[in-house]
Amino acid sequence: MATKSSPFTGNPVYPVMFAIGGVHLLNDSLQAVIPAMFPILEDSMGLTFTQLGLIAFALNMVASVLQPVVGYFSDRKPMPYALPIGMTFSLVGIAGLAFAPQYWMILVFVICLGFGSAVFHPEGSRVSFMSAGSKRGLSQSIYQVGGNSGQALAPLISAYILVPFGQRGAAFFIFVAALAIFILMKISAWYKEQLIQEKKNNRKKVLLSSIGNLTKKQIGVALGLLLVIIFARSFYVISITNFYIFHLMESYGLSISKGQLCIFLFLALGATGTFFGGPMADKIGRKNVIVLSIALPIPLCALLPYVPLWAVIVLLGAIGFIIMLSFSVTVVYAQELVPSKIGTMAGLTVGLAFGMGAIGSVVIGILMDSIGIYQTMIVISLLPIIGLVGLWLPRDQKIVAS
Repeated sequence: MATKSSPFTGNPVYPVMFAIGGVHLLNDSLQAVIPAMFPILEDSMGLTFTQLGLIAFALNMVASVLQPVVGYFSDRKPMPYALPIGMTFSLVGIAGLAFAPQYWMILVFVICLGFGSAVFHPEGSRVSFMSAGSKRGLSQSIYQVGGNSGQALAPLISAYILVPFGQRGAAFFIFVAALAIFILMKISAWYKEQLIQEKKNNRKKVLLSSIGNLTKKQIGVALGLLLVIIFARSFYVISITNFYIFHLMESYGLSISKGQLCIFLFLALGATGTFFGGPMADKIGRKNVIVLSIALPIPLCALLPYVPLWAVIVLLGAIGFIIMLSFSVTVVYAQELVPSKIGTMAGLTVGLAFGMGAIGSVVIGILMDSIGIYQTMIVISLLPIIGLVGLWLPRDQKIVAS
């Protein structure tokens, strides 16, 4: 992939930008197989909601814990070929998942998927940042919309692959993982070439921040506020993607396939919101987009448990679009808070999203087993209120590339 680049400032490298976004779609479609299998596993293995929550916990916790670690070490010593190596672990995980006959084996192969994801995300975000030039919001949006589009496939995977073919339908995604490895080999070659050129020219990376000079204490407070926002958003999104299907089946009498189409609407419009969020942040500011994305959905989320089915469809689409506007923006905001730690900040923010998904899956599963599905959805509907702490984030300004 011989493409002239100007890392960190200057012209964007669009072929690399779109290639890493495309692989993010492939990677997250592999992960999307897990929640897509929940209704299948509940029926075929008789698993409880708590056991399903533990499957999601195993996937997301491994990914969340390791992502900042991978980011930290790659900041110290970049690892271009870690990308295809990590994807190989995902290939092993998805192949094993398709044929695992027992619950404990499912957990083991899910952990393999989590490890592959932990390696891919911070390094993929670094490639996105390197190819962005001065278009950081746009580049991160392309990268993250790829991932969110992959996640959005979960309902369709369930409805059109796993429902007719069962657990073994997951074997189809072996080919998806293989394609991702092929593309990542090309991207890794470009990544390596940038490092060689940088060393040869003794070129120092120019890292511009839109936030300005903050004290260590101010940076720490801002990161803390940002992580609270990610907690609220991730906890809510995981409740919809993994468990809202059971509410649709119980309260509205929908079949698995029809219920999954409602979830697909939420995720598809969420992916659309992710794409628009980055360019919007480049124009009106990162903080403004973050605050809007968490404040506007609050009344919609509060109404969702009480409305008829037609309104559910409308609200799910609106909530998905608005709440995901800030998904890529929070990553870029964190990277600009600590611009010398690009991989670490990507690993921390995206890793936290996975971690909150892990914890949220267990908590939601326990709640649904103990107080019921409908009551759990009412509790979850209030979560976005926590994200209003974003009002206290430091303001940012427009970057002018040199």
